[in-house]
Amino acid sequence: MSVKVLLRLFFSVFLFASCSKNQISVEEINIIPKPQKLEKKAGQFVLNEMPIIKFEEGFNEAVNALKDILSHVFPGKKNEENQSKVISFIKDSSIEKEGYQLSITTKEIVIKASSEEGAFYAVQSFRQILPPYFEKERSESLAIVLPCVEIEDSPRFSYRGMHLDVSRHMFPVEFIKKYIDILAMMKMNTFHWHLTDDQGWRIEIKKYPKLNSISSFRKETLIGHYNDTPQTYDGEKYGGYYRQDEIKEIVEYAKKKQITIIPEIEMPGHSTAVIAAYPELGCSGKQIDVAKKWGVFDDVFCPNDSTFIFLQNVLDEVMDLFPSEVIHIGGDEAPKTQWESSAFCQDLIRKEGLIDEHGLQSYFITRIEKYVNSKGRKIIGWDEILEGGLAPNAMLMSWRGMNGGIEAAKSKHEVVMSPTSHCYFDYYQSVHKDEPLAIGGYLPLEKVYAFDPVPEGLSEEEEQYIIGAQGNLWTEYMKDEDKVEYMIFPRILAMSEVVWSNKDARDYADFVERVEHFNQRLSVLDINYANHLYEISGELTAEEHDMKYHLSTLTKGKVIRYTLDGSSPDLNSESYDSPIAIQENALIKAAVFDSKIQLGREFTQEILVHKAMGSKISLNIEPHKSYTGSGKKGLINGIKGSDSRYGDKEWLGFWGEDLIIDIDLQNSTEIETIRTRLYNANGQWIYAPKQIMVSFDDGAFQTFEVDESDDLIKDVKLEFSGIEAKMIRLKVPNFGFIPKGFQGAGNKAWTFIDEIIIE
Repeated sequence: MSVKVLLRLFFSVFLFASCSKNQISVEEINIIPKPQKLEKKAGQFVLNEMPIIKFEEGFNEAVNALKDILSHVFPGKKNEENQSKVISFIKDSSIEKEGYQLSITTKEIVIKASSEEGAFYAVQSFRQILPPYFEKERSESLAIVLPCVEIEDSPRFSYRGMHLDVSRHMFPVEFIKKYIDILAMMKMNTFHWHLTDDQGWRIEIKKYPKLNSISSFRKETLIGHYNDTPQTYDGEKYGGYYRQDEIKEIVEYAKKKQITIIPEIEMPGHSTAVIAAYPELGCSGKQIDVAKKWGVFDDVFCPNDSTFIFLQNVLDEVMDLFPSEVIHIGGDEAPKTQWESSAFCQDLIRKEGLIDEHGLQSYFITRIEKYVNSKGRKIIGWDEILEGGLAPNAMLMSWRGMNGGIEAAKSKHEVVMSPTSHCYFDYYQSVHKDEPLAIGGYLPLEKVYAFDPVPEGLSEEEEQYIIGAQGNLWTEYMKDEDKVEYMIFPRILAMSEVVWSNKDARDYADFVERVEHFNQRLSVLDINYANHLYEISGELTAEEHDMKYHLSTLTKGKVIRYTLDGSSPDLNSESYDSPIAIQENALIKAAVFDSKIQLGREFTQEILVHKAMGSKISLNIEPHKSYTGSGKKGLINGIKGSDSRYGDKEWLGFWGEDLIIDIDLQNSTEIETIRTRLYNANGQWIYAPKQIMVSFDDGAFQTFEVDESDDLIKDVKLEFSGIEAKMIRLKVPNFGFIPKGFQGAGNKAWTFIDEIIIE
């Protein structure tokens, strides 16, 4: 039985246990994102009939949203004049634009706001006070006993966004609306719609019909992961696009939900699909196909007059469809290879007095910006638009870390923070072997929640240019709506609190408790979500060879039960009360239980006891801050990394530098073998080194060649005869620069290394 089904059963029991005849009482308030101020008062408000709704002009959409919610509570009942219950909307200009006050007293419910947005967000909070049971229409009416409460609330940031890529995989109009509903429920106000890329063009453009007859379809699609060898394809044509009437419908729908849609039209890179239909827009003039696999491609727009006329005409139709003040023009991952070899581009660089191809990128973006500005709009782009100088009025979306955003803020440009480290929801969110295929990376719920969009190093004035943050969802590995929902939930809950709630008031343990309640609401709404709340984390500690294994879980009031004999734990297994002593190889299996059933998935950890465990270890360089794992001691803690390297705290990543590892065994020890593993995902810029060198007790290095296979993980076994040593030094040379023709060409390669086993 799935966790989702179990939660539904649990909630049914909870609901009827809380009911007295036709009455249900709300005991706890668990709103996400957390309000700035929430104070429970003495007393109760009994909502036992469809209330009279009183409101002033300008609150129509908020009132409609409330009526929709109440229609589930009181099905078939009308708002009759003789009814006594009242919900009032009152305009209060002293409240900031998106803020609100929600008051539930023993006599009435009052919502105060200065704007439609604030009133709408108050309704979303009221919605979450009601039991999840009422998210869908019911045939029976129930009286609800609500606790009296005073809420004063407003958002921390003005930009609160989520992104969705429909180029790699496209989703129906009804799902786009559902996605917008999700954002509205979380008080987000911006939907960044990624409509074009190398793999497909998804917006109808009437002036250029080949964008929809050719650019919108690819011949086939990559099967499995990009790093699979060999790469294979499904042989099936894929594509489609949103008609302009559908887009208008979606834009109007979003407006009613207080959400602005920012469309993205990629340029000058990620334009393979366009050039497939109009080869003259590229630098080579050659006929190409719409991309059928993922990645970055050399085909980019040629910055000539024909290209700019084309893009201006496209943007005219885009701006007619989308009333947003801001238009996203991409600007990311634009290889300069074709510009470097183009006589036209080189002449243009000289003619315009540009320094190089990066200056040409700035010229391109600035020219587009001038046109967009002439239409009364602004552009926003990924942080590569900094290359060669930021266009005068551009906004920046910082994805390659925070540095691009810092640079833009210091130059007084508005910034939306969206770094891969905290905002890429296409990354894995669990290290469990059954986790569905993802692009890579590891972004658990706790890390999203810990994100602060305002980086250190900015003055108080510069901080004002950080206007918010955004979660991103790239859909290379998401073919259907269920997968999209699984990847965003519950991480979108954490992001909503990052961009809305007071930073100092955020508490992860409290948040987890609210997520556990919120999952009940998602189940009723038929939203697919990842539930890792009942998963177990483990950590091995070793102090002078005294080794212990620690288990923990996020949720309170639960019991961890475990076994050491290879069997699966059950309600009769030993409960975890203190760290487990490790003296020999061990296989630990554990799970979280309540008093009746197992919750969540089984946890398994194998521990390989070897001679380096508990020893001293030092590195000449620190792991990259994004891939620190469990630190240097994680290299000799007896735990091998997973086969995916993502998030299991065992793989350490180093970028572009030679690595030297010193292991002090503290006593002279016989050594027969040294084993380790190296990651080799070239599509992600990760290259196994060509050789490893070893020395003992400051002696001469012995060099061992690493096999030249294309294996994703390379097992390395170094064998010795008659060696006794106290000190071991391993030198792991970096691969060097990535060769031309490969992803990331010209950049330094990454080195990833796993457990070093000394036997």
